[in-house]
Amino acid sequence: MRIDELFNQRKPVISFEIFPPKKVDGIETLYDTLHELGDVQADFVSVTYGAGSSDNFNRTLEISKYVQDTFKVPALHHLTCAERSITEMDDIFAQLQEAGIENILALRGDVTAKQLELTDYEYAKDLIAAVSANGNFSTGAACYPEGHVSQLKECEDMKHLRQKANAGANFFISQLFFNNDHFYRLQEDAFANHIEKPISAGIMPILSQKQVARMTFMCGSSLPAKLVKLVHQYGEKPSDLQAAGIEYALEQARDLIEQGVDGVHIYAMNRSDVIQQIIPDLVNFTGEFA
Repeated sequence: MRIDELFNQRKPVISFEIFPPKKVDGIETLYDTLHELGDVQADFVSVTYGAGSSDNFNRTLEISKYVQDTFKVPALHHLTCAERSITEMDDIFAQLQEAGIENILALRGDVTAKQLELTDYEYAKDLIAAVSANGNFSTGAACYPEGHVSQLKECEDMKHLRQKANAGANFFISQLFFNNDHFYRLQEDAFANHIEKPISAGIMPILSQKQVARMTFMCGSSLPAKLVKLVHQYGEKPSDLQAAGIEYALEQARDLIEQGVDGVHIYAMNRSDVIQQIIPDLVNFTGEFA
């Protein structure tokens, strides 16, 4: 099923993200993790993808197809355009279509100046346009409540968001954030700029001090005082910090649902315990607002 149709049918759409393990034999472990969930209650599952080698594409495609075939849930196949030519991308589109994949999250990916010389797609909007022109896919794109980490701006540049929407993006999924006010500002700015595509809010539960340092550096997401205090309070007690981090994420998500967001997207880090604690809660909570 196309994810843009899901957004037309219900609100909010609940989803989570998984990623291909670095080792090939780790894929079976990931499948075991998904089977631990029993009935996957999410509306769709997104599968990440790294720039560059064909192995990354093959693993993402394998996992996406497995999710759809086994759990009958739409997969959102991530796709980056770094170092890709038009001919290569056309071949990728054909493989995705043959595998029954209907949904692509179109991203540029992190690239060097040298890599940009090797691609026919300089920006994410260029790949979005190519996916949209193909006509066989529902096209997702990324957005950034606190601005992209490579920019000094503290909020999403509406010019870039409009370019992605005009290129054919059917929906957006936000970068992770820990303060809902950042997401509400993004929504208001998009509305004021007549960008009317659904925007799903990206939430990542804090599970360890190391994770906090890594993700805030990589994504440029700020930590509100309440969350900083939780990390300090439970930093030496990993199980307590995980419980507090999951509850904080649930509080974020419940507030977003109460405010009528289009969707909530959980960055689950391949953790079945995270998915099991968060997704059913959100599905049940969503039912109260149906």
